[in-house]
Amino acid sequence: MGQHLLGPHVVGQRVVVRRLLRGETGPSGGPAMTDLLGICTAWEDRTCTIAPEEGDPVVIALADIVSGKPVPPRPSVRQRVGVREAEGHALALWPDVEQEALGEWVLRTVAQPVGRPLKRANSCLAMGEPDRPLAEAADAVLSFYRERGRTPLAQVEAGSPAESWLLAHGWTAYPSGETAFELASVARVRRARRAIGGTLPDGARATLEVDGPRALAEVRRGDELLASGRAGLDGDWVGLHSLHVEEAHRRRGLAGLVLDELLELAAERGATTAWVHVETDNEPARVLWRGLGFATHHVARYLQAD
Repeated sequence: MGQHLLGPHVVGQRVVVRRLLRGETGPSGGPAMTDLLGICTAWEDRTCTIAPEEGDPVVIALADIVSGKPVPPRPSVRQRVGVREAEGHALALWPDVEQEALGEWVLRTVAQPVGRPLKRANSCLAMGEPDRPLAEAADAVLSFYRERGRTPLAQVEAGSPAESWLLAHGWTAYPSGETAFELASVARVRRARRAIGGTLPDGARATLEVDGPRALAEVRRGDELLASGRAGLDGDWVGLHSLHVEEAHRRRGLAGLVLDELLELAAERGATTAWVHVETDNEPARVLWRGLGFATHHVARYLQAD
């Protein structure tokens, strides 16, 4: 048996195994070998079984193992989605956003925002490739927002070439402008929520208002709003945002009840992936989402031009 890091302890883990092919000759004239990547499903006295991602399980004689080791789980399909594609699902959240494309970059603004202007809806999505050199794309961003009396903002992937270029040319970090893009399976989040459960306060009721691909969930007691949240569907993705619980009613599970309403609708509409933006310095919120199965896909930053 060769030297390796395998054994009964790797059952259930993803492993890579190099093994001999008995009776075959390799290119150098020695024994032929091949590698196999998959989940170890069994480890017996003389054999182990590896289930590859495609095809039937393979039974390997332990004596034929040349080398092997556990490897990290393969990222989920949703985690392998590109940053620009993932952030693109946010474009459908607000129907009243004026949009103008610069290649894969998108200029966004709300002409008459209600309340505090949202960064996502009032910034340039500067991810992917613009349709012109960076200097000309940046000039177009400046002109677009200044013509509308807005501070030019750009949403960039942390550590990206676009961020480096803008910072080198006078743009600065926007206060509280770093957010994590968190992803999860809708089914997994719903399972986590069922395990946690929750009941409405006496006299309260949950409502769901649906307007096309967007939804508003609220928990009210009479005319008093206790908690609320919004969702936006884009294909089989659902974005969760504006989750809020009135201060006097926090830590009573109301946020979860709002999520239940939104996720049930999302599942009914065929959504399989849920996403949310969370500011990286909001640790309580990040703990909440991690507990429901969300994992960071990437980090975005907002930059401003003075």
